Amino acid sequence: MLRLLSLNVGGLTVHRTPSHKFSTASVMAKSKFEYVRNFELDDTCLRNCYIVVRLDGRNFHKFSDQHQFIKPNDNRALGLMSRSARSVMEELDDITIAYGQSDEFSFVFKRSTNWFKRRTSKLMTHVTSQFSSSFVFYWKEYFGEQPLLYPPSFDGRVVLYPSNHNLRDYLSWRQADCHINNLYNTAFWTLVQKGGLTTTQAENRLNGTQAADKNEILFSEFNINYNNEPALHRKGTTLIWEKVNETTTKHIKRPSEEETEVTVTWTKKTVTTHSCDIIGDQFWEEHPDILESDQC
Repeated sequence: MLRLLSLNVGGLTVHRTPSHKFSTASVMAKSKFEYVRNFELDDTCLRNCYIVVRLDGRNFHKFSDQHQFIKPNDNRALGLMSRSARSVMEELDDITIAYGQSDEFSFVFKRSTNWFKRRTSKLMTHVTSQFSSSFVFYWKEYFGEQPLLYPPSFDGRVVLYPSNHNLRDYLSWRQADCHINNLYNTAFWTLVQKGGLTTTQAENRLNGTQAADKNEILFSEFNINYNNEPALHRKGTTLIWEKVNETTTKHIKRPSEEETEVTVTWTKKTVTTHSCDIIGDQFWEEHPDILESDQC
């Protein structure tokens, strides 16, 4: 004799046999409460636009002080930022290029991407959480036994760029910002660390100066040619996908033959790191696959 069980879920009466597997999720999808989904906003990104997710460290001035970052640039922190960004790209391979400097990183999704159905909230939260967790996960790899005193946090925003020209101008803006900030910080901390000025005195000394003035201070007073400073500090970090060849040696032994060594080479798509100019045309001509055609 077949027995039926009656269950009341969300105002609905559901009949099932004892052996039937019951799914609350499937019932809830048809419950009287489903109307609450109407309060969700449609945050789908426009088609045929590059989606840029930019992350910024929250209150990183305090964070860098409390973790004793080297001034004006700490290669450990910059390496950790780059490693965290690479983790994001490896997780979301529709990111065609990423650019970072200081405590920020920008991730550019292909204009044709359909990750998370192009939902702004999904893209931003996934990138932010993946980056933040990677920053904590790889901390010891770059800072060794120096403890992470408290969890860092990053805020994110999403901006759409409809053309290759717009996207390149955005990335050029961020690299120009890197140059401006790094030149100031280099001059400022040189005045403090080598010139014996207090931070207030150094700030007053640089107040109102132009780029040429800062270069002159560095060169004439400290014999520092800013153009010889590491490209990582002056240009920031650019991550892209490239095909690289990898080679390994395998030992093969066939029946009634001696073991032989065979070299095997294959092509692998991987994230590569660059500290170069991305404002001019040369970078884009050397890597034409980064941008998609403006013809929709």
